[in-house]
Amino acid sequence: MLIRNAEIAGLGRTHLRIEAGRIAAIGDGLRPGEHEAVLEAGGGALLPGLHDHHIHLLALAAALDSVPCGPPQVHDAGQLARTLTLKAAETQATSGDDWLRGTGYHESVAGDIDRHWLDRVVPDRPLRIQHRSGRLWILNSRALERLGAEDDGDAPLERIAGQASGRLYDADAWLRQRLGSRPPSLARVGRLLASHGVTGVTDTSQHNGPQELAHFAAEQARGHLLQAVLAMGDARLDGALPSGDVRPGHFKVHLHENELPPFDALCEDIRRRHAAGRNVAFHCVTLTELVFACAALEAAGVDTGTFAGDRIEHASVAPPETLPQLAALGLVVVTQPNFIRERGDVYLREVEAADLPWLYRARGLLDAGIPLAAGTDAPYGDPNPWLALEAAVTRKSASGRILGAAEALSPEQALALFTSPARQPGGPVRRLAVGAPADLCLLDRPWADARERLGAVHVRATWRTGKMIWQ
Repeated sequence: MLIRNAEIAGLGRTHLRIEAGRIAAIGDGLRPGEHEAVLEAGGGALLPGLHDHHIHLLALAAALDSVPCGPPQVHDAGQLARTLTLKAAETQATSGDDWLRGTGYHESVAGDIDRHWLDRVVPDRPLRIQHRSGRLWILNSRALERLGAEDDGDAPLERIAGQASGRLYDADAWLRQRLGSRPPSLARVGRLLASHGVTGVTDTSQHNGPQELAHFAAEQARGHLLQAVLAMGDARLDGALPSGDVRPGHFKVHLHENELPPFDALCEDIRRRHAAGRNVAFHCVTLTELVFACAALEAAGVDTGTFAGDRIEHASVAPPETLPQLAALGLVVVTQPNFIRERGDVYLREVEAADLPWLYRARGLLDAGIPLAAGTDAPYGDPNPWLALEAAVTRKSASGRILGAAEALSPEQALALFTSPARQPGGPVRRLAVGAPADLCLLDRPWADARERLGAVHVRATWRTGKMIWQ
């Protein structure tokens, strides 16, 4: 294919040829060959395909078939009740007594809801709602009955005065086993991400193992999953080999401040993973978790080899005193600027004022010499990376209030968060050059226009290894 009159950084308007999955030529003198497809770019910016460095593919696939139960779609208890009642009625004729699934719930909507609250809204269908943190499921009585869980003393349910509250914490594996569910199709996920110019992702799910990697590869082979995948996971991925365009990645440690693992055991786990050739990534959304992770990596030793470094996911709260250690350890931070837009108004109400300047930092990390990349954390965040890019520049919440103005990036720095290589997040951005893989996205406008309002950008076409996966 010949892409004509595309704006390429440093070159202005020019032409680009794709052959055999790579960029074969760039220049004004290129002419269409015999039987060569031609796409007229009209001066739109042609960029490297975006890489979402923190996403959860299977959860996103499930969320696309679920009922939104929290902001920005749902804001109060009455709206949530109406949404669930309507969805239950809409699907009753086709779904019978099948499950109803909700996602994205937050306490700002209706407080700490439980089975009894859900029973009043949906009494006749098994219903489960996932908290936006991904750690909590809330089930109604019909769901508990369907799972055979209420009278099962071994079920990991929260119990109050001996009765199941309907709340289920950190037990996704148990729930999947009880449901007997099969992994979902990733066709909708692949198309959605391609429509945003995403050609690669890093799946950061903690419990990925050989079965999940095999599913990703099978979905790629079916033409459903259109992106390259680097997959984090647990110890079962030690020594795992690539399959299709799916590669095993970091060992994921999901820290919970109220239940931190034994320090010495964690350090030994880090050493084992490094010995197996894997880096380690820590989920850190509180200051305590960040300090604990850094202490463990300092004691066990960091590894900057296989994937260009151990990682901190989120670094949601990173005050100035934490930055020297992050830099000294050579850690990579993968942040989510979209949460400033999506959750900023809640943060302004609920987060201590002293912590507000240090939420989801960007410029401060770069100024400290800390490699920085970004992901959307979809489905726990919006999967559109262009909204995340705009939030990184404006630092505005949904209502327009600014959080951490000093952390704002230029549009070019924001774009770099999603254009560093999968194996080197925060490293040198990928460039369009002859011989490079043809992972590309074409915008509907020149960069000078796009940079003024990144959230309004539309992607005209996306290519991965030379194949057009979106137009």
